[in-house]
Amino acid sequence: MVTTAIPSVQRVLLKNISWQTFETLLEEMGEKRGSRLTYDNGILEIMTPLMPHEYNNRLIHNLIVALAEELNINLKSVGSVTCKRADLSRGVKLDSGFYLQNEPLMRNKQELDLTKDPPPDLVLEVDFTSSSLDRLSIYAALGVPELWRYDQGVLQIYRLQEGVYIPFVVSPAFANLPLTEIPRFLEESLRIGEIPMIRSFRDWVRQQV
Repeated sequence: MVTTAIPSVQRVLLKNISWQTFETLLEEMGEKRGSRLTYDNGILEIMTPLMPHEYNNRLIHNLIVALAEELNINLKSVGSVTCKRADLSRGVKLDSGFYLQNEPLMRNKQELDLTKDPPPDLVLEVDFTSSSLDRLSIYAALGVPELWRYDQGVLQIYRLQEGVYIPFVVSPAFANLPLTEIPRFLEESLRIGEIPMIRSFRDWVRQQV
């Protein structure tokens, strides 16, 4: 029996695109656009997430919020904001981003300017390998300290050290918990539903701390 993976995104790759064109597209499409734009030194990728991508993204986002509540960690969610720096000729629209350590600094801010503001402390990437661009190097260039990559039922945690992402089995941002366990809760949600699964996740977190 042959099984076919369900695509989670549709994408278009364009070359020789100027930074000004990228900025113009961002302005015209707005932050509420469904498509995600990634720019890397003249190459522009436009990705349109489909239901599997959005389902996993939103569910992990909700688990991160529940995790912060259980650990009494304040956070600021910036959702799928675009992080960009013209001086690096790089920009990327996040799947989900959060301020944790820098939450007090960013709490009252409504706009993000990476020439003045720190990047999100934690970024979640879903279906990472579907991108044609090296998004890992873009996040490293932007200085994102912690990156979670969820793909093919596996969650990998990366920490930025001396400009390079190093794999971790625990999350430094969340009391060094073994959060690579999260995929089994995603699977559980398909059997029992999202709300019971989140309750189960909260119980698991309490057992770990």
